[in-house]
Amino acid sequence: MNVLSAWLREYLPALEVSDRQLAEDLTLRGIAVEGVHELPSGGHLFEMDITTNRVDAMNHYGIAREAAAIYGVPLLTLEDRRVASAEGVTAAVPDSGAGYPVRIEAQDLCGRFTAQVVRGVTVGASTGVVAERFAALGQKPISNAVDATNYNWLAMGHPTHVFDLDTIEGSIVVRRAHDGERMKLLDGSEKTLTSEDLVIADETKALSLAGVMGGWDSRVTEATKNILVEAAWFSPAAIRASSRRHGLHTDASHRYERGADLGACAVANRLVTRAVLAACGGAAEGAMTDVTVPEWEARTTRRPQVLLSVVHAQELLGTTLAGGPTGNVVPEDKIEQYLEALGCHLRPTPDGDAFEVTLPSWRLDLEREIDLIEEIARVYGYNGFADTLPSFSGGVVALPHASREDKVRGTLLALGYTEAISSTFASAEDSALFTTASAVPMGNPLSAEAGMLRPSLLPGMVSMLALNTNRDVRSARLFEYGTVFTGSTASVSEAPALALGAYGAAEATRTINAADALFFEVKGTLEELLSRFVTPTPRFSSDELPKWIEAGRGARIVLGEATLGFIGELSQAERDARKLRETVVLAELDVPVLFAYPLRNPAAVEPSRFQAVERDLSFVFADRVQWADVAAALRSLAIPEMLSIAPVEIFRDPKGKSIPAGEYSLLLRMVFQSNDRTLREEELTAWQDRAIAALTALGGRHRAA
Repeated sequence: MNVLSAWLREYLPALEVSDRQLAEDLTLRGIAVEGVHELPSGGHLFEMDITTNRVDAMNHYGIAREAAAIYGVPLLTLEDRRVASAEGVTAAVPDSGAGYPVRIEAQDLCGRFTAQVVRGVTVGASTGVVAERFAALGQKPISNAVDATNYNWLAMGHPTHVFDLDTIEGSIVVRRAHDGERMKLLDGSEKTLTSEDLVIADETKALSLAGVMGGWDSRVTEATKNILVEAAWFSPAAIRASSRRHGLHTDASHRYERGADLGACAVANRLVTRAVLAACGGAAEGAMTDVTVPEWEARTTRRPQVLLSVVHAQELLGTTLAGGPTGNVVPEDKIEQYLEALGCHLRPTPDGDAFEVTLPSWRLDLEREIDLIEEIARVYGYNGFADTLPSFSGGVVALPHASREDKVRGTLLALGYTEAISSTFASAEDSALFTTASAVPMGNPLSAEAGMLRPSLLPGMVSMLALNTNRDVRSARLFEYGTVFTGSTASVSEAPALALGAYGAAEATRTINAADALFFEVKGTLEELLSRFVTPTPRFSSDELPKWIEAGRGARIVLGEATLGFIGELSQAERDARKLRETVVLAELDVPVLFAYPLRNPAAVEPSRFQAVERDLSFVFADRVQWADVAAALRSLAIPEMLSIAPVEIFRDPKGKSIPAGEYSLLLRMVFQSNDRTLREEELTAWQDRAIAALTALGGRHRAA
């Protein structure tokens, strides 16, 4: 936003520093001035970058308040600085008489509404100080009446609006819109509203999309003779939702959705009314209507006091570079001065060791003692503190699963995977697709695509793989170790999870064809990872698979009796929807299930000096018999000399001639070796016969050479 230094100085008549020094000091306090431009008329234009949590500083008066706190100079009240007419006079506003009738029906969305009637106005072009400052700031002038509202939010930050009073039928009603209700806005666009939208209406029609944009039919034009001035406060969540829903971002919505000041409504209305009277003539009629919802008042202007311990604040802030009567700490009188200047009211506790702090209504970001301590440090200046390290005793204690996490990351990195981090949010559709767990909805989502806390890492993994394919990356191997969230808004459960994603560049082998190579590569990665833990032999089941897996192209991973996770190819329908040209294989593991097993401790074993002997067996098995079953049957023989078991070749006959349909031929290789002798033929024959018997008991048919 743009700010005029001359305008700031109107609120700070005792300010003596130069504009450039002011800009530097504001920047050091977090109110960033990114550019300082000299103006021909005198003073400077500040280009400012105000963070979203500091809506109170998105105006001239808010920045002047910051400067007053920094330099300890008096700050004039808003009532002392009024928009003057060309003759330099201001108009009075009556404080008696019946106000305009206002009814707040949607009290969960509107906390306060003020209204003031002004009759006999003459609407035309703005002149004088308003026109000059609009020109300097690059603000588009509209008319003297409308410009009074825009001038006011530039001055004090609170959005206001003027209606053509003669277009209003009956009372002002602040209500939810009716589903399907249509409304033409000031920009000429027509919007179809829903019951989630908040509108300012009369007894028959909607006049304005509250907090976002006024309506076309109630706009002020040169033909307008009577005006209703409005200043209100609306729920930030409601305004943010309406703004996103209708694709509108205005100066008003920008401030309302970040938390405007409920306590400023009456002041803003009075200032705009005076400005209208000064610029447009006419007379104010009756007192200003002011309707407040107590529940919102309790959450904003009447928040509970915060207890601030001076000693605690000094301990946390540490040593300053400037000494004083109380040593090298921020003095108590400075603490009180800074917070009072920022709008807090401090009352000492009976023991005198702390303050009971009443928080200002325009600083909703202040909630706890530590927030106040941060404000003290900010205004004092971070560069005013000595560079000291905090005291430390004891040693670093690793988290319970740190070693397991390191092993997982180290293994995957060694296997050629790259760690990636995706968004913590997911859409409701992706949440339902990738898991059956209940997802937690966000109260104020940034968008529909980020409306839920992710119950799975896979939505983010798919998005990252799609991003790589769209940028012509030929192959990718990614993993993410992160947190997933399940439950409800009232009770959120967090748990670690591990996701793998891969596409491209997988090679066929003697046992695996090219179409299956990527799946078995990722499966091998998981098996290698599991080998780092003392786990049962993992089983891969084809039942109860999630919807994202292509039919017949995935498996559920089972450890003991627990489901560890899933692995599979992303379905063709999802690949088409996400414009993924490549076959994508995904896997997700339930980390707590894996971490229930200890890490395998590597041990160095002296290699045998005696020759290893290989024995191959060829068997035919039914498709239901998995390699895990075969390996378990052979290991159950407990032959110490059996060094390894591995599949060499798998064969299926599509025509069902040499191998019947529903069966496959497996050539497996057993390696025997002894540490203390050369193996004899009769020993090998006996072990081979035992192996044949075990596999036959498993339902296999031995195919002798």
